[in-house]
Amino acid sequence: MQCINRYPAIPLFVHDPYFSIWSVQDHLNEGWSRHWTGSGHTFAVLLRIDGIVWKIAGDVPNTQTAEQKLCRVYATTTKYIFQAGDIEITLNFVSPLLPDDLMLLSRPISYLCYSVKSLSEQPHKIELYVNFDNNICVNDCSQPTTWGRFNLECMDVMSFSAAEQKPLNRAGDDLRIDWGTFYLGLPHTNGTMTSAIAPNHELWQEFSSYGKLLRNDDMTMPKPPTPFCHTLGAAIDLGTVSTKEHDGYFLVAYDSRESISYLNCPLYGYWAKDGENIGTILLDAMRRHAKILTHSAEFDHDFEKRFSRVGGNFYAELNALAYRQTIGAHKLVADFNGNPLFFSKENFSNGCIATVDVTYPSAPLFVAFAPALLKAMLIPILDYAKRPRWRFPFAPHDLGCYPLANGQVYGGGERNESDQMPVEECGNMLLLVTMLGKFNEDWSCSEQYYELLKDWADYLLDKGYDPENQLCTDDFAGHLAHNANLSIKALLAIAAFAEIAEHNGRDGSIYRHAAEKGAEQWLQDSRSNDSAHTVLAFNAKNTWSMKYNLVWDKLLNLHLFPEELAQQEVTFYLQQANQYGIPLDNRANYTKLDWLVWSATLSGKRVDFDAVLTLIGNFLRDTPDRVPLTDWYDTKDAHCINFRARSVVGGLAIALLFQQRQEK
Repeated sequence: MQCINRYPAIPLFVHDPYFSIWSVQDHLNEGWSRHWTGSGHTFAVLLRIDGIVWKIAGDVPNTQTAEQKLCRVYATTTKYIFQAGDIEITLNFVSPLLPDDLMLLSRPISYLCYSVKSLSEQPHKIELYVNFDNNICVNDCSQPTTWGRFNLECMDVMSFSAAEQKPLNRAGDDLRIDWGTFYLGLPHTNGTMTSAIAPNHELWQEFSSYGKLLRNDDMTMPKPPTPFCHTLGAAIDLGTVSTKEHDGYFLVAYDSRESISYLNCPLYGYWAKDGENIGTILLDAMRRHAKILTHSAEFDHDFEKRFSRVGGNFYAELNALAYRQTIGAHKLVADFNGNPLFFSKENFSNGCIATVDVTYPSAPLFVAFAPALLKAMLIPILDYAKRPRWRFPFAPHDLGCYPLANGQVYGGGERNESDQMPVEECGNMLLLVTMLGKFNEDWSCSEQYYELLKDWADYLLDKGYDPENQLCTDDFAGHLAHNANLSIKALLAIAAFAEIAEHNGRDGSIYRHAAEKGAEQWLQDSRSNDSAHTVLAFNAKNTWSMKYNLVWDKLLNLHLFPEELAQQEVTFYLQQANQYGIPLDNRANYTKLDWLVWSATLSGKRVDFDAVLTLIGNFLRDTPDRVPLTDWYDTKDAHCINFRARSVVGGLAIALLFQQRQEK
């Protein structure tokens, strides 16, 4: 397949659910950047060539429009190339979310790198301008902001903050951060610089006229971003530019300070666990910038190579598009002992934090690249479930609403069993713990929480095979009794616990035997009237659904179900395909992107996998909704239904795990 020819949205500065800035148009200079929720988090880049101003990023009025020649998304980097006359400028947006360095990954610092050269021998006088607006540090544009300046060794730093600082004061989904501080770092190595803090349109005009900023900072603060944005602006004199490249970089950072409330205790970013502050990490990011950027480039290259080998160029680029989104839908913090805790947010679904059935679909990426982060997602749930306040015999759904992980809020919360997901979450937790053990040889969770896991396995022995009328992870479809796909999850989780038991020196035979017996019964109960596929629910013989949970039978070497089942299912699914994907089941035309890719792997045949990727390629090309990668969309009209920017797209890495299993 060809590579992606249009991104629904393009990651620029992506670190966590609050510091997450995207371009939502094909060309960086035909509109303004946005937070993943759609609110404006805007910045601009201008290039002044022999007195003529060209817009590179942002839709700045009264400027020429540079021609965008390239936009390419890699795992940690988004690269743009523009041409303005015979001048070429390259911008690289680098968020070094490197899985082998959790301290670096947790730092809320990105690099905006530039390189300018002439495409001819004709020299040109060049100035470069960048600005960031004060809507980046508030939830809505009525909130007043303040600003400031700092001198750090060989770097000037400018900042924006909300005037009223109330960390961790509220929770919700469609919210932006309104505490902490945004920073723009200006290394002196960039060359001769001038800077100012003032209304953005005034600085644009000044740069256009003079190629530098002459005015004083506006000191009448606080001021909100309306009726116009104040901005942190900087102009760099690049001198006379010919064919030799002139390059440099800016540091773009957001220090949220208190980041997560976990059981009513405020936790800070993992990067701060040894006493570092934002100043020390900005300096380190400057001093080590060459090494960090090289490390990111090497990771991007290796990432693309690994995924291309598994599923081709399109599959590699799809996972690159998902990478920063997946990690950036979490916040990495340290507990009071300095241990990492990794909290997800259910972006544009309900805002829940540390949701178990969000961790489950995202797990393939973390199993493949960052098992320490998967473990850091499981520990808070396991510790919470051990506390007396969690009084149910099944696993929790969540720990609260982001950023307040103070106890489950979904369904009946801690009050009752209403609208819980007991079979779903028990199955997820047992499978996730087994993934760590089998793929990453880390059985510590199974050892430390063995009795809790046993309780959940026993619950599935009693309730899992033929689930009652309850919700599963696809809760948007409503309650469903006798859910055949949920039954698969329960059976696989029971078999997984048998291995957990054996690893801990216990007898797991009762669990293995129950899983095997259940699988035999499942093959009979799930058969459709025409025997061409399996059913959505045991009591509905004319229905069907994607059995995406079946993927773990092969990946964990559980071998409960016959090989021919997977091939039969995939053959049938492809017969149900619409232009943009295979529906989740017979009830509606929508699909889930993560489950679609999981189902595509079931047969183990590349032709089946490529057939599904073609449908996904159609969706990316035609979707009218310019939002970060959605995992819930309509297979007939390519509309995003709701979810966006969620971590579950980490599940697209599932095929890479098959390769890892084969290599072992």
